[in-house]
Amino acid sequence: MHRITGRAGGDNLIEMSPTESFNDDINGYNQHASSSTGSLQQGQSVSFLTPEVCVETCESLSTSLASLAPSDHSDSPQFEAQTLERINALTGLSRKRALFLKFRSRIDKQQQSKDSVFFRDGLRRIDFVLSYGDEKDGERKQERRRVYEANLAKVGLQLETEDKSESEDGKTYFVKIHAPWEVLATYADVLKIKVPFKVNDIPENKEMPMNWLSTPFRLPEPIMHPEPDFFTAPFNKSKSDFFLIDDKETFFPPSTRNRIVYYILSRCLYLREECGDKDKKGIKRLLNNGTYTAAFPLHDSRYWSRSRDAHCESERYSLYKHWARFLFFFKEQPLNLVRKYYGEKIGIYFAWLGFYTEMLLFAAVVGTICFVYGFLTYDDNEWSKEICSGEIGGKIVMCPLCDKKCGFWKLNSTCNSSWQSHLFDNVGTVFFAIFMGIWVTLFLEFWKRRQARLEYEWDLVDFEEEQQQLQLRPEYETKCSSRKMNRITQEMEPYLPITSKCARICLSGATVIFWISLIIACIIGVIAYRLAVYAAFASIMKDNPTTQLHVVGPYITPQLATSVTASCINFVIIMILNLMYERVAVWITDMEIPKTHLEYENKLTVKMFLFQFVNYYSSCFYVAFFKGKFVGYPGNYAYMFGKWSKLRNEECDPGGCLIELTTQLVIVMTGKQVWGNIQEALVPWLMNWWGSRKARKHPESLYSRWEQDNDLQSFGQLGLFYEYLEMVIQFGFITLFVASFPLAPLLALINNIIEVRVDAWKLTTQYRRPVAAKAHSIGAWEEILSGIAVLSVVTNAFIVAFTSDMIPRLVYMYAYHPDGEMNMKGYINNSLSIFNISAIPLANSPEEGENPAWFNSSITTCRYRDFRYPPGHEKQYTHTMQFWHILAAKLAFIIIMEHVAFMVKFFVAWMIPDVPSDVRARVKRERYLVQEYLHNYEVEKLKMQLSQNNSSNDCSCTPMIYPSLSKHEVLSECL
Repeated sequence: MHRITGRAGGDNLIEMSPTESFNDDINGYNQHASSSTGSLQQGQSVSFLTPEVCVETCESLSTSLASLAPSDHSDSPQFEAQTLERINALTGLSRKRALFLKFRSRIDKQQQSKDSVFFRDGLRRIDFVLSYGDEKDGERKQERRRVYEANLAKVGLQLETEDKSESEDGKTYFVKIHAPWEVLATYADVLKIKVPFKVNDIPENKEMPMNWLSTPFRLPEPIMHPEPDFFTAPFNKSKSDFFLIDDKETFFPPSTRNRIVYYILSRCLYLREECGDKDKKGIKRLLNNGTYTAAFPLHDSRYWSRSRDAHCESERYSLYKHWARFLFFFKEQPLNLVRKYYGEKIGIYFAWLGFYTEMLLFAAVVGTICFVYGFLTYDDNEWSKEICSGEIGGKIVMCPLCDKKCGFWKLNSTCNSSWQSHLFDNVGTVFFAIFMGIWVTLFLEFWKRRQARLEYEWDLVDFEEEQQQLQLRPEYETKCSSRKMNRITQEMEPYLPITSKCARICLSGATVIFWISLIIACIIGVIAYRLAVYAAFASIMKDNPTTQLHVVGPYITPQLATSVTASCINFVIIMILNLMYERVAVWITDMEIPKTHLEYENKLTVKMFLFQFVNYYSSCFYVAFFKGKFVGYPGNYAYMFGKWSKLRNEECDPGGCLIELTTQLVIVMTGKQVWGNIQEALVPWLMNWWGSRKARKHPESLYSRWEQDNDLQSFGQLGLFYEYLEMVIQFGFITLFVASFPLAPLLALINNIIEVRVDAWKLTTQYRRPVAAKAHSIGAWEEILSGIAVLSVVTNAFIVAFTSDMIPRLVYMYAYHPDGEMNMKGYINNSLSIFNISAIPLANSPEEGENPAWFNSSITTCRYRDFRYPPGHEKQYTHTMQFWHILAAKLAFIIIMEHVAFMVKFFVAWMIPDVPSDVRARVKRERYLVQEYLHNYEVEKLKMQLSQNNSSNDCSCTPMIYPSLSKHEVLSECL
């Protein structure tokens, strides 16, 4: 074999010589027809006519045709018409029936079912399928396909085409691709794919205390462990007898086969080499320019039934039966089978999602207990009793909450919101915020251990180095025209000049900043909406009939209406900006030309998460840390864009801003989860249902496996990326703002139980089989999760200190209670400052008719939420000493909570090693065995060669040590 162009050309494909590839005639390989062929392929027959009927009909036809016009008229139109008429009369078939039979005659001469993953010979497995449509004016596309498929044949791949007359729509061609052993072995060597060489001899300790308790959650052993455990080593074609090769056809599993074929497809040229345009290569470009409509590996069976072919594994059916059905939500996931069928990258995602869901159970239980504590201490809420009391809250007149359209109001009108706030704003909130800081650390540390175990079990220990060295993106190879010497390999390789790289990064960063600024502008617009519409709601709802409703009337307040509508508008803006930014993020990442697939995914991940972080969390940050903090006081209110804008900054409800943060969090979090599940499950199902509505009527033997998969949706290059993004955004909601809503982990747990099965269902039933890919970890998401974990400690500390009323209450109870008692009596009166109504400017005063009926001129003062000196004091309307004491207590609480949480976090991280000790021992033993066995293998091979040479020189006996054993068995025996 020899290379086509060499490494300098950026093409790593290897051309197979005739002796290394199968002989076409021997293997029954028929060169596929061109796209213009419309006739039936050789080896097809009418499926509805029995042999007896066919013979009888043919004899009748030959007799009748012989009795027709003489041979000299056989080319005349009259002869053709008479012949067709006689044929129809003899067979008794109408024109429609004849066409119908032609359509249904789609079974080959071996009567092989079309629902198969093999070529027509029933021996060679279909590793990949390309499809394209019938185009009248597509000469350039035809030429590309012809050259591309010829180049695929040069590197040893075998092709077989299904004509458009074979397809259900009569317009689609399918090119089936098979990789013979020589191709698989060659590229397994190039890609350093690990394969077994010895059965694992380390005993695994499966004895666990109370093991019987997990029995209801287990799956059958063949499903959980579809393959025995082996020691593995990178494949070496020259030492193939070193490995445990029982059958070359099944040695490489289908996921590895389609990965190798895709590697070839992504690097094969589709223009002639003499054209000199090395950029014109790869299946991705051919899909983008419409030369091919789809490229995908095949599912091995229908998901609801096993394949009739005994050689098909029907792993898709097993996955659907034991994994993708919601009734199995309480069962463990068959991760080894998922990995075997879909590859390590998808397997790692489901392992992480399952582990995250398991850990959420503990957070959900503690959060529910904190919520129940708030509910049980409902009647001990002294400040809410004072607000609802007619003697206290009923006599406190509050200053207007907006200019002109808001009148004076009594404090007891917020009775219900104060009770609701207590459910989340209590001592349990502080405990839960600290607990979640520890939970996040435990989650990340235990996941590292779980990931390390998976890396060993799935042969991914040294994968990162392989990824960097071998998995160069074809786009990088073609777009980087410059070459430089690699100091390690001493070979010329493509590289991107530093000037070009810096320019691309700067443009990319500027684009990300622009879009983040656009989000912030939209959020400011939503805030302006809140400020502008509050006054309108207050004026409208004053005499609204909803206030007379007994059940929901008291809960429908201007504050609630403003918060809910603004949250819904914000959610709509979030979804719209998401759709727009996704395309931009992919474009600017492509523009940067990342070197490897891993680097590409990491760059895209960072860009998308930065955008989503601002998009989803900005409104929650506003409510938590800005709303009600810069209000001013009557007579000197603060305005958003200055007094000319007349948009007065929002005030917090007397019950606190925490309940509003809870409302915002619930709407955005649950809305995103519900919308995400609908979008993930319903949309592909509807598209598949509509696309295959005609083909569903066909029997299984006529609806081919490649047509079935072609009618499914494509999983896409970023399919798994969006799954991670959805879960990481949810992770941010349940950690960054969990102090405001202890039930967030419970909602996330319920969603994730559904999410695991929805993702499994759609991947198994609604999408084409993705190309298998390797991944040793969750990539950049791990660093993002760690960053969120650190930030969550800070945000929860600030929420408890500044958003909730926990610190002001404690300061009052311990330092400012007039009687020195340890209770909250008198807190409401202490937390409200006094202002003279006569001093309110005309611009801030309510218009005539806006004040309630009970308001009269005898009321001279109103109250507002702040700690300021009353009118008449020498420091009137300036902050009191209590305000500064509370501020100092808040800052002290933040410092203490952060230090305690971080100390526990780092101590736990130090105590828990990232790699379990037994896994570390297994990795060391496997590396030792690889070296030992390779050494022994080379020694024994050398001895055999010397023995054979001596035998051939000294005697004429057959040079065999063990005549009855195969070469592999000989070596195994020697070792």
